[in-house]
Amino acid sequence: MAEVVEKISGIERRVKAMVPIASFQNEITQRLQQILKTARFKGYRPGKVPMKIVEQQHGGDVRGEIYSKAIESKFGEIVQENNLRVAGMPDIRHEPLDKVNADFEFTATFEVFPEFKLTDLKKQKITQYETAISAADVKKTIDVIAKQRAVYNKVARASKMEDKVMALMQSAIDGKVAESSGTEPLEFIMGDPSRVKGFDTALVGLKAGETKAFTVKYPKTHEPKELAGKDVEYVVTLKEVQEPTLPKIDEDFAKSLGVADGDLKKMNEEIKKSLEQESDRRTKANLKQQVFTALVEGHSFDLPKALVGGEVNRLAQSTYQNLQRQGMDPKDIKLEPSMFEENAKTACKLRIILGKIVDTHSLQANAEQIKAKVEEFSSNYDDSAQAIKWFYEDEKRLDEPKSLATEDNVVDWFVGQCKKETKKIELDLVLAGQFN
Repeated sequence: MAEVVEKISGIERRVKAMVPIASFQNEITQRLQQILKTARFKGYRPGKVPMKIVEQQHGGDVRGEIYSKAIESKFGEIVQENNLRVAGMPDIRHEPLDKVNADFEFTATFEVFPEFKLTDLKKQKITQYETAISAADVKKTIDVIAKQRAVYNKVARASKMEDKVMALMQSAIDGKVAESSGTEPLEFIMGDPSRVKGFDTALVGLKAGETKAFTVKYPKTHEPKELAGKDVEYVVTLKEVQEPTLPKIDEDFAKSLGVADGDLKKMNEEIKKSLEQESDRRTKANLKQQVFTALVEGHSFDLPKALVGGEVNRLAQSTYQNLQRQGMDPKDIKLEPSMFEENAKTACKLRIILGKIVDTHSLQANAEQIKAKVEEFSSNYDDSAQAIKWFYEDEKRLDEPKSLATEDNVVDWFVGQCKKETKKIELDLVLAGQFN
């Protein structure tokens, strides 16, 4: 019978095919004869078992295995002849293969990668951000490093911003206790931007042994969302106040940052260079995100369920492992597939679009680009030469550098065709990821 590929939907296909069994009979016989030489049957010496008994015991399994491979081969031929790009595993239906004694038919239902037209990039627009590193930026960075190396000493005065305090704390929402430190005081530095500003502000002027009750209104955009927009009532008792003593910005300070001769000018130059590199890395990452977002939003097509399902499983497994590494009890980890579905769809859609762009415009990373990415990765290690060697010892280790270098090619290609605007942005906003 001639195989006809039936179009069920935009990405679903079905095909029926016949497998003639005559050409497999010699293979089946040979396999059974091999079994005959080694198989042990009660009442018979090895190699003396009648073929009829071997057939009864093993014939079904042998035929099932051989016919199963024949189906795979036939399906592969159909896919190749029809230039089909199969997404995921096909659902293949047929009669029980161990019972087959005549030519048989199978039906394969499967998904293919979607066909779509690339969007007109001339209608797309991205923003390229520029940052100039100033002397003030360098000084601010040095101040941050100095604060990180502060030495804290107990004082009897009232607390103020930048002090380290030990405190007992209890919080409540709508009159119900939400969190409590119990008898073990918490330790934190006042003014830490990771906390809601109102909390630390309320503690300014409090001395050790004093207790204060106050309410903090959390912003609607707060993370975690459980506190977003909530009025949280706090009762805090200070147990101790410690004052910071900052290190002097001198030759020893410079040496502690890796400047061998302690030259402060050289220290400033190296810090500026480091800030420029970090700013460049983050602005490039933002540009890539703009491009990827534009590509995802600029295309519409059906996604193969098999690909999305696989990505959901990958994201769930990765999250599960991360939570375990953070010390969470596996019994308490409750992950539903729906939690990852949107991210999985976005990831699959982006991969399909990138694949089409790369193939259409021959944007695969070349050896030099891959090497440059490997050297970039390796520069983060003490022995960069050994790190480079490690990457090239196994070709699979080059997959990530190759993928990222190819993505860079796509970004360059996109930027070369779309509308562009340039905006200056302060370093603080870059480091905070606040590009908009």
